Amino acid sequence: MKYLLVAEMAKKWNVSERSVRNYCAQGRVNGAFLTGKTWNIPDNAEKPERANKKMQPLKTLLTILQEQKAGRYPGGIYHKTQIDLTYNSNHIEGSRLTHDQTRYIFETNTIQAENEVMNVDDIIETANHFRCIDMIIDRAKAVMTEKFIKELHLTLKNGTSDSRKNRFAVGDYKRLPNEVGGMNTVLPEETADHMKALLKAYNANKEKKTFEDILDFHVNFERIHPFQDGNGRIGRLIMFKECLNYHIVPFIIEDDLKLFYYRGLKEWNNEKGYLMDTCLTAQDRYKSCLDYFRIAY
Repeated sequence: MKYLLVAEMAKKWNVSERSVRNYCAQGRVNGAFLTGKTWNIPDNAEKPERANKKMQPLKTLLTILQEQKAGRYPGGIYHKTQIDLTYNSNHIEGSRLTHDQTRYIFETNTIQAENEVMNVDDIIETANHFRCIDMIIDRAKAVMTEKFIKELHLTLKNGTSDSRKNRFAVGDYKRLPNEVGGMNTVLPEETADHMKALLKAYNANKEKKTFEDILDFHVNFERIHPFQDGNGRIGRLIMFKECLNYHIVPFIIEDDLKLFYYRGLKEWNNEKGYLMDTCLTAQDRYKSCLDYFRIAY
């Protein structure tokens, strides 16, 4: 039996590669199977016919995440996304919790530690980050606003030691100058105006956003650095939300990509390829998860 790849079958059937993947993921192509993340399709497979009757719309990743969240479905893409996104985003910012400890907090709302000193803020921010992910799933289709971004920050930092500091404005913009990667950011008194301008420009075209549009927003958000702390995690949550909103496969920046991610943020104006390539690599990893769970994209 000779097998063809998705691109070859797409040409043969005169359809898009995405359609071929969807047919395979839905089990509509007899004999098709996955090797890793590559579909192998019998060369004599017939193109699935369109049903004359009205078919149920294909479930999107967002729909599946919302359904699994509502049902607290264990072991699915929602479960994996919560743990992997929370662990990696917090770890980038210095959290010392392990992946297993993060998973344990999500699954049991408790934590076990023997002969180990643990940072309470790491635990609180982990639990809070789970709530932030729920927020971006619930409100993925909403227009991005200052109010929503501030709500995310309030949720992330609520109950931490930072929330008890007078200089730290939880759920509001920074009161003191800060920097990122050794570079100055927008001054506190100018932050609100810069955020309004950034959101106005981003929301001007509400019909469709590209992968590059979302990354560009992220870079500018991080350069403003509107909050005293938590900007990286809020920024990455926003990227995930916007990918879900515009039917773009989202991604998680893992620890081994951290330095490439930082370089990409720094060099965006000179070379967009650094950040694009890093995030596309992360996206490919998330696609592998979707393939495993047989979720079309």
